[in-house]
Amino acid sequence: MAERELSELIEKVVEVKRVSKVVKGGRRFSFSALVVVGDGKGRVGYGSGKANEVTEAVRKGTEQAKKAMRLFPLYKSTIPHQVIGHHGAAKILMRPCRPGSGIISAGAVRAVMECVGIHDINVKAKGSSNSGNLVRSALNGLGQLRSFQEAARLRGAEVDQICLVGF
Repeated sequence: MAERELSELIEKVVEVKRVSKVVKGGRRFSFSALVVVGDGKGRVGYGSGKANEVTEAVRKGTEQAKKAMRLFPLYKSTIPHQVIGHHGAAKILMRPCRPGSGIISAGAVRAVMECVGIHDINVKAKGSSNSGNLVRSALNGLGQLRSFQEAARLRGAEVDQICLVGF
């Protein structure tokens, strides 16, 4: 059961960098990989790996991402409400969209949205364009999401009273 669950995960390599270390004989090159892993049903995690070969760096990042997976509330194929995620200088504004709108976003954040299972969202990134910070700020924003059931419970209202109209 666990084997099949792990094989159904969506893995996206966001970025691979060649990094160098200067030593007495010259430079030593290695690779750093940023990987996002999700199940397409609300669970997603990220990880970074570093090794002398690209494949090994990606494998290490994938293992770290699988361990760091968290569950986020979704509403159909979008998010329940607008949210702003922060990390470092990166700031991300995420807005829900109608079905069929698609993922309106750029590289690093698009990978997170595809892995978590969001198909209709509008994302605007401001500040830093660093891929690592964008991924972390996207996950920060997703962490701030509250489901309609949770919001109704906190307000003492019915779910029908706070649900999105037209979605």
